[in-house]
Amino acid sequence: MRVPGAPDLSRRAGHLQELMDSPDCDHSALMKTYRGFHLVNTVVAGWQLTYRRWLRPLMRPDGVTTVLDIGCGGGDLIRAMARRARRDGFPVQITGADPDERARDFALRQDNPQNVRFLQAESSELVAAGEQYDLVISNHLLHHLGDTALQGVLADSEQLAARRAVHSDIHRSALAYRLFSMGTLPVYPGSFIRPDGLTSIRRSWTPGELAQELPDGWQAVGQIPWRTLAVFTADGVQVGRSHGGHANAH
Repeated sequence: MRVPGAPDLSRRAGHLQELMDSPDCDHSALMKTYRGFHLVNTVVAGWQLTYRRWLRPLMRPDGVTTVLDIGCGGGDLIRAMARRARRDGFPVQITGADPDERARDFALRQDNPQNVRFLQAESSELVAAGEQYDLVISNHLLHHLGDTALQGVLADSEQLAARRAVHSDIHRSALAYRLFSMGTLPVYPGSFIRPDGLTSIRRSWTPGELAQELPDGWQAVGQIPWRTLAVFTADGVQVGRSHGGHANAH
């Protein structure tokens, strides 16, 4: 059902462009956008559930789990993950990779744990360098990509992930659009969070749509309330019960 005031979200609007993706966008607005991502992701991105269900069961109880965040932006997600893993007793080494030097420079200026590092790199460059990580993740990356780039990131993720890759994105819906529009209207003036967030919703897939884009070996998973995940688990990986956890992937 269409929500009054929202555009038609029955079809993905992949032709739209986000303001922050322009290399010439306003720098101060971009920095304010990076600063605001922590709160936005905490409220809407659902990573606590994603971490518990899809990542924590595959963390190593007897060694260091390596994690790669592709398109990490300002790094708020991996700083939060480092804290969660420490709380749960899992040693981790997390790498954030982003091709945009503005994102890397912002991330490096933050209060980062010692087990978090940042690289200015494309996923394809890491594949070419022979890098591999236990877990590969991304947040709100896939909807930024065109068809060729999407397939490239998925293929790279298969090469880079020794255990599992989880790309979390938005589940497009009219209700999500309406609530985000209203919830962000009075906040973050001078940033791209509201206009780009609304564009992001319009560019995103439903789980059924994303399933049509995924290669063999991947699954599209809907996660309440407004998440669409692309999940790949490497052959031969056994999923066990992690410290303090009761959620196994299936």
